[in-house]
Amino acid sequence: MDIRALTLLLQDRWQQLKSARDAGQSSTEVAVFAAVLIVVAGGIALAIKTKVAEKIGIINGG
Repeated sequence: MDIRALTLLLQDRWQQLKSARDAGQSSTEVAVFAAVLIVVAGGIALAIKTKVAEKIGIINGG
């Protein structure tokens, strides 16, 4: 998955939501955006945790 393309797509859609106000966007769509952001943030946190654990293992001789 190309993170940059996904980020640009989400930014574009978010701008459309902000500019349209009451043009039919639902709270469900905003909830989906929030869920995607939470999942991405969790993935990034997991990747950082894994990388740090790997580095600690190397430092400790493991």
